Amino acid sequence: MKDSTDIRVESADFDVSTELARLRAGDARVGAVVSFVGTVRDMNDGDSVAELELEHYPGMTERALQDIVEQARGRWPLYGVVVVHRVGPMRPLDQIVLVACTAAHRGEAFAACEFIMDYLKTDAPFWKKEQTPNGARWVDARVTDDTARAKWASR
Repeated sequence: MKDSTDIRVESADFDVSTELARLRAGDARVGAVVSFVGTVRDMNDGDSVAELELEHYPGMTERALQDIVEQARGRWPLYGVVVVHRVGPMRPLDQIVLVACTAAHRGEAFAACEFIMDYLKTDAPFWKKEQTPNGARWVDARVTDDTARAKWASR
């Protein structure tokens, strides 16, 4: 069975069940499937959020995501990886991102999924703009995202 990587940046929503079924389809080596789904919150920094819009640089974003996945594959023996990241306008409760990994064992799959998400938050070129009651505002990077990424340097 060949290992797989599927990276997509798109405006359309995704179906988690379909993506996970496709990721592990026919691969009897898989003993663990771990996934993370990020969603739009209705509050941020004390303000209500009516809409979140994500922008990116086509081509550059996919290359950055590919590099992150390759780094994860260099650390853990993964069979399959899927990263689906949405762009464009989204509303609270909408799905933003799916990261899923398959491996023989849960430890590798959990670690790789968390690693990919931590690096995605800091290294992938996405820009977020929120619509709040006080108008539109760009969302700055969070210190907690940098801290989460930094923990992998010592591992």
